[in-house]
Amino acid sequence: MPIVAQSTETTDWVSRFADEVIAESERRAPGKPVVVASGLSPSGPIHLGNLREVMTPHLVADEIRRRGHTVRHLISWDDYDRYRKVPGGVEGVDASWAEHIGKPLTSVPAPEGSPHANWAEHFRAAMVGALAELGVEFDGISQTAQYTSGVYREQILHAMRHRADIDAVLAQYRTKPKAAGKKGQKPVDEAELEAAEGSGAAAEDDGSSGSAGYFPYKPFCGNCGKDLTTVTSYDDDSTELTYACGECGFSETVRLSEFNRGKLVWKVDWPMRWAYEGVVFEPSGVDHSSPGSSFQVGGQIVGIFGGEQPIGPMYAFVGISGMAKMSSSKGGVPTPADALEIMEPQLLRWLYARRRPNQSFKIAFDQEIQRLYDEWDRLDAKVADGSALPADVAAHSRAVRTAAAELPRTPRPLPYRTLASVADITAGNEKQAERILGELDPAHPLASLDEARPRYDRAEAWINTHVPADQRTVVREVPDAELLGSLDEEGRESVRLLLDGLAEHWSLDGLTHLVYGVPKVRAGFSADATPKELPPEIKTAQRTFFALLYHLLVGRDTGPRLPTLLLAVGQERVRTLLGG
Repeated sequence: MPIVAQSTETTDWVSRFADEVIAESERRAPGKPVVVASGLSPSGPIHLGNLREVMTPHLVADEIRRRGHTVRHLISWDDYDRYRKVPGGVEGVDASWAEHIGKPLTSVPAPEGSPHANWAEHFRAAMVGALAELGVEFDGISQTAQYTSGVYREQILHAMRHRADIDAVLAQYRTKPKAAGKKGQKPVDEAELEAAEGSGAAAEDDGSSGSAGYFPYKPFCGNCGKDLTTVTSYDDDSTELTYACGECGFSETVRLSEFNRGKLVWKVDWPMRWAYEGVVFEPSGVDHSSPGSSFQVGGQIVGIFGGEQPIGPMYAFVGISGMAKMSSSKGGVPTPADALEIMEPQLLRWLYARRRPNQSFKIAFDQEIQRLYDEWDRLDAKVADGSALPADVAAHSRAVRTAAAELPRTPRPLPYRTLASVADITAGNEKQAERILGELDPAHPLASLDEARPRYDRAEAWINTHVPADQRTVVREVPDAELLGSLDEEGRESVRLLLDGLAEHWSLDGLTHLVYGVPKVRAGFSADATPKELPPEIKTAQRTFFALLYHLLVGRDTGPRLPTLLLAVGQERVRTLLGG
């Protein structure tokens, strides 16, 4: 049966927002489900920065569910947005895709080799799969389906009737021609660009405006299928609308009350949906939150549709270790699916849960992932023994379970860095990996590799995809006779002490004690002496000894942690390579 999570009795950022959203929902729509929302444009790979758009309301919605309330988390797939540029880094996509610029994303072919029907579905499917693995419960809404089925017809007609009111709001924020290109001018946000970028007068970011007046609606051309159109006339009584296409020259007159091939411009579309869906909570990125951007302007336009602006924090950017701010338009940036290949869902959820939305953070695809896993395991242990701080307990709870169920977890969560080292050394040999992992703790041996999964598989994927070939570990085939022959008395004695203690200390903890203890014993101290009891020179002696062992075993100065490496190589081969 599903494990039903209880409310997390704490004052972390999630709980504080949950308090506010519940109270606001009761004020706006008493007795109805609480509605939170996210919006994603499947214009290219949906990256880990976009995931914050989902995880922020998900965590709040999940806390509200834990308290017994009914919640709808809407994810609006903005798949009726225009295809505005060919993203880089997408396999099977070249410059020829530029011929589709201006069409709805659902009218653009999927990348070569994709099993999906169109461009939007291709990128949406990858995100849906990742969200399922992360335990995110949501109601998906295709904006293509909404618009083409006529769901928004009354809202569109209402916007056209009130176009002068909408225009008056937008006029307060329009950049004056003389100011264009001025230093310090804030950029239009990504969503506005998606609605705006193109050519000619038809590409304005907040609607068509010309001799016929302002119109907040953009038809897709009946001939070429693109949105490079200009509304030239509209009659409120008959709803007859005439438009001309700046791309192919096509023109036609339609009845907007019966026409479903077009959409409201972005700055009007977003607040219209807030009112239509009754959204109470929706976060927005920093690029949506500057003065004159879509979230700020939408807060005024939503009243025209009889709604209110959602509560919503501004969320900061998510980076990747060694990379700058992510942008899906550039392609080649890591997605949630990429992250889930190398880390368990609990760790990824925790990274979003432990930081307030306005705090930026980085997700590690480099060596830093090992430190993050160490930190996570320490937290896991503290939660288990009751020593963790309340806010840390809350973040941990939100990472490992949802209101509906606990996420599947690794039965024996061995240290990630150990698993990565074993995967590196064994190079895909599962029997050898199972043998090594089984020797880590002789008192509680691992029965099978499945006990270490899926964490082992994630660590193996990280080794295979994110560690350069020249940093992989290759154990020597034969002893380094020249190095062994050149050892001084101290080196020979240190190696002898290690070999003498191998059998007795053949476990992860035992070998750790042994390799750190040899330099202590050589210096006249007990192997059990603590750092406080030792002079600083011991650390230098340990580093020198470790470097010697690495050279004798793998021919390099460094490598996986020595206890793990020794277990991986095996006693017999270690003795051979160390000249014993």
